[in-house]
Amino acid sequence: MFDFAGVQGGIALVLSVLLLIVKGFALVDCLGRSPRSFAASDTLPKQSWTIILVLALLAHLLFAQPLGLFNLIGTVAALVYLAQLRGSNR
Repeated sequence: MFDFAGVQGGIALVLSVLLLIVKGFALVDCLGRSPRSFAASDTLPKQSWTIILVLALLAHLLFAQPLGLFNLIGTVAALVYLAQLRGSNR
């Protein structure tokens, strides 16, 4: 018999780990950037992005559902950060 619940749980676990890696990468990247690069990118200041990304990472760790509301908001915030700051250095 096919174990659909097991496959679904495996997919949720992989998705959760991938989203955790994205949020962690965004936070580490934010901490490693100089405050001047935020001003040059015309975005929020470093302190604001740090707070947002720490909250996103904490929400991911506290609320284990990868597709829950807080995790989706945190994922969008991390992706916006990466698009604005990492994308502007090309």
